[in-house]
Amino acid sequence: MQYGPAVRRRKLGAELRALRARAGLKSGEAARLVGWHQSKVSRIETGRSGVKPADVRRLLDAYDVRDPELYELLVVLAGSDDDGRHHWWNAYRGLLPSTYSDFISLESQAGSMRTLENSVVPGLLQTPEYAREVTRAAVDGAHDGKVDALVEVRLARQDVLRSNKPLQLSAVLDEAVLRRTVGGPEVMARQLDRLREAAHLPHVRIQVLPFGVGAHIGVTGPFVIFSFTNRSDLDVVVLDHLTSSLYLEQREDLRSYEEAFDSLQGQALSPEDTLDFIAGVADGA
Repeated sequence: MQYGPAVRRRKLGAELRALRARAGLKSGEAARLVGWHQSKVSRIETGRSGVKPADVRRLLDAYDVRDPELYELLVVLAGSDDDGRHHWWNAYRGLLPSTYSDFISLESQAGSMRTLENSVVPGLLQTPEYAREVTRAAVDGAHDGKVDALVEVRLARQDVLRSNKPLQLSAVLDEAVLRRTVGGPEVMARQLDRLREAAHLPHVRIQVLPFGVGAHIGVTGPFVIFSFTNRSDLDVVVLDHLTSSLYLEQREDLRSYEEAFDSLQGQALSPEDTLDFIAGVADGA
């Protein structure tokens, strides 16, 4: 059973500890309410032990937590139940690395996502054809069935932009993202059209960082910042590597990446000028 990265365990444990204190309960009292030993509550609250979503529900009910958004967020942070209910991506759990499942779970509950991309279009904005070419390159030698399933996952993730409370997406794209021909001219033409369509959505902000800016703070690599509505203590930075992902939770790390993203937005073209820029690249393709 995968319970997610240590960052999620610690954040979840700290939140459960705060909710217990708010309910006026000591750890032993909380344990008795749910029929556990006190040590189990302590291990969960300190992040030393993983916890199933069903157990999180028992604690939240015992603490009389009635905020539905907070309730669901903490359940999602716990990971997946044995039967895989509630989380669509569990249908692919034999295929997806745990770090990717962790990323999707955060993405599904975040209020906003800020991302810098230096090489490829962000997954939430990819067309099926573009996603297929990127997947083939990233998973070298994968058979067609696996590629198909991974593309399905990528496209299913895009539902967060179409929900009743859509994810607020801010993306800064290096010019290289637009210039790199992925899958050939026709695939790129459709992908550039998709970017322009997405840029008109009220909850999507796209800015291009042109080559003329020169060296900038984002040259060290792409990153994602997830933020949660009214829960800044749950915010997290995600850095992708070839074989793993790094989750940064410390306040000073978050502040550094937030300041970096603000700087990149200031150097990038405005959203309006970005639309013109993408159109120019498409015309010249």
